[in-house]
Amino acid sequence: MLSWASNDKGGKTLVLTILLTALALLATAFVVVLGRAALKRGTGAPGPESVILGAVANFFDTLGIGSFAPTTAWLRFRKMTPDSFIPATLNVGHALPTMVQSAVFLVLLGIHVDPMLLVSCIVAAVAGAVVGAPLMVRAPVRVVQGIVGVALLIAAALYAMSNLDLMPIGGTATALEPSLMWIAIAGHFIMGMLMSFGIGLYAPALILLSLLGLDPRLAFPIMASACAFLMPTTGFRYINAERIDLRIVIGIALGGIPAVLVAAFVVKEMPIEPLRWAVVVVVLYAAALLLRAAAQKEIAKA
Repeated sequence: MLSWASNDKGGKTLVLTILLTALALLATAFVVVLGRAALKRGTGAPGPESVILGAVANFFDTLGIGSFAPTTAWLRFRKMTPDSFIPATLNVGHALPTMVQSAVFLVLLGIHVDPMLLVSCIVAAVAGAVVGAPLMVRAPVRVVQGIVGVALLIAAALYAMSNLDLMPIGGTATALEPSLMWIAIAGHFIMGMLMSFGIGLYAPALILLSLLGLDPRLAFPIMASACAFLMPTTGFRYINAERIDLRIVIGIALGGIPAVLVAAFVVKEMPIEPLRWAVVVVVLYAAALLLRAAAQKEIAKA
C-alpha cells in the first residue's frame, strides 16, 4: 500500500509518472481540439503582438510573477479583444505553456512534495473550475468586467505586498497535517472557480500554502499543476465558445511555451521587484478601466 505522506521515493515517483503521463495526453488532446477549432473558424495566423505577449507573460510567470494579471492588463490597455473575451482567452491561451511549466516543476521539485497534498489540490482546483466555467460563459458582460476588475485590484495589492516583504514567509514542511490539508483543498476549489473568470491562482495559492507552513518553493509544483490540469479542462469548453479570440490564444501559446523553458533552464532567477512595481501600475490602470466600464453599463441599464 502506498504511504502518501511518507518519504517513499518509489511511491512519489509513481505519482509523478502518472501526472506527467496525464499531462502529456491532456496536452495532445488540447492541441488537436484547439487546432480543429481554429481551422473551422478560419482563425488565421496570430499577430506578433500576441506571440510577444505570451512570451513575456509566461517567462515571468515561471519566475513567480503570474501571467493572468499582466496579460489582462495588456489586453485591456491595447483593446486587443472585448472584455468579455478575456477570461476564456486567458485560460485557453496560457494552458499549454502552463502544462509545460507544470512538467518542469514536477521534474525539478515534485519528488519533495507530499503526493496526497499535490494530487488533492489538483483535483480540488479542477472541480472548482468545472463548476465555475459554465457560470462564466453565461455571465453578463458587466459582471465579467466587474469580477476581473476586482481581481486586478487584488493582484496589484499582492504584487505590492511582495515588494514590501509583507507576504508570508512560509515554513519548511513538505506535507501538511490532515486538518490543514483540508483547508488547502477547500482553498484550491474556490481558486479553481475563480480561475474560470480570469482570476489567477498563483499568488493566492502561494499565500495560502505558505501560511499553512509549507515550504514556498514546494508550492510551485502544486500551483503550476493545479492550473495545468484545470485550464485545459475548462478550455475544452471555452474553445468552442463565442466569447474567445483564438488568434490571440494561439499567439500566447506559441510565444509562451519556449519562454517557459528559457526561464526555467536558462535564466532560472533574476531580480523581479522593479518589474512587480511596473506591473502594479499597469494592472491598477486596467482595473480602473474595467470597473468604470462595468459601472457605466449598470448606470445605462438603470
